[in-house]
Amino acid sequence: MVESGWFSRAGFGLFVHWDHASQQGIEVSWPLVGRSLVSDPSARDIVSVAQYQSSATTFDPRHWDAPSLATLARTSGAQYIVFTTRHHAGFSMFHTRASDFSIEHTPYRADITRQLIEAARAEGLRIGLYYSLSDWHHPDYPAFQESDKPYVFEHYRRPSTEAWSRYLDYVRTQLTELLTGYGPVDLVWFDGQWERTAEEWRAAELRQLVASLQPDAIVNDRLPGQGDYDTPEQFLPTKPPGRAWELCLTMNDSWGWRPQDTNYKSPHLLARYLADVVSRGGNLLLNVSPTGDGSLPDVQVSLLEQIGAWITSHRDAIIGVRPAPAAVDFHGPATTRDDRLYLFLLDRPQESVVVRGVPIRRVRRVSLIGTGRELRHHVPLAALDEHLLGTDLLGELLIDAPEPTGALVDVIAIEFESA
Repeated sequence: MVESGWFSRAGFGLFVHWDHASQQGIEVSWPLVGRSLVSDPSARDIVSVAQYQSSATTFDPRHWDAPSLATLARTSGAQYIVFTTRHHAGFSMFHTRASDFSIEHTPYRADITRQLIEAARAEGLRIGLYYSLSDWHHPDYPAFQESDKPYVFEHYRRPSTEAWSRYLDYVRTQLTELLTGYGPVDLVWFDGQWERTAEEWRAAELRQLVASLQPDAIVNDRLPGQGDYDTPEQFLPTKPPGRAWELCLTMNDSWGWRPQDTNYKSPHLLARYLADVVSRGGNLLLNVSPTGDGSLPDVQVSLLEQIGAWITSHRDAIIGVRPAPAAVDFHGPATTRDDRLYLFLLDRPQESVVVRGVPIRRVRRVSLIGTGRELRHHVPLAALDEHLLGTDLLGELLIDAPEPTGALVDVIAIEFESA
């Protein structure tokens, strides 16, 4: 298992879901099998296999601007980008000798994966490559057909032994291309694993392949039995996983660009998610979805800009931090860095902000991040009794409630004298 030191403190990353079907304004992959990740039945995109794949021949995203997206990612506070190189529908967003169903064989032709990787590196961001183990277009998988509807997760058709062997060769070929042709890769994000067992996928062999080609790359938990970190999706676990993890979250209800999906989360709610995640030791992997012409929807750009402005002024509490010590008792997210404890005020306090389990005799200063304004604070008199010895005495600290600053989430910083 690879050491995931950088990942465990990253805090924030961007997911990019995109393929040719974005020209149709429908979800990525799922419409062709007659399923949807959207909870509202009236909003689901259900199309035939032929209709879904028909837009591959016209894919020409002339407004795609990889450097601009990478710059936006950096200014939003993201530390890494995960890009969908091939989703379940089988269309490769990179040049591959293993298939002609790829961006190379479209009017656009250029290697979009390479463009984004190079742009991200220029901005100092780490690179993650999403790759679906399943491929509903490949004949040896076998390809999904209209007669396979209704789609059932557990009972996807099995190919012959010879066909499956060819398919695994295809997967290994594409992974080798991705992990040898684009320079250092920090993360491999597998998906589409549910239709086969770990033994069928030869998951241990695939993990070894990644290790041999990119020794420093970490792998998520969707390569069965082989992952370095966990990936809860669209929900915040009440109890965080016992190892590195990230919350995969959409801005609205969809992974791919769907113009009718206007149910976007507010900037404040996204900031709350980020605060909750980092306080539990995870990262927030927030999705963006380019349109069919390659541009990013204005609403998504605006949300990233607002999140970025908040992270810029509150970075010390969010990026590169650890969860607060278990002894800390606070009704909200809390993180720590060196000799500082950060308290996220998700809701407006009425009179006092109360935090317990802190070394009250070492409190040096309490202030509001973003303004730097010092906040009055005090401890119960009993905590100062002379017979209670020790500078690390854990007790209760009461902080005068600050007036809201207008930040997405206000954060209090408590500075301690070094132990």
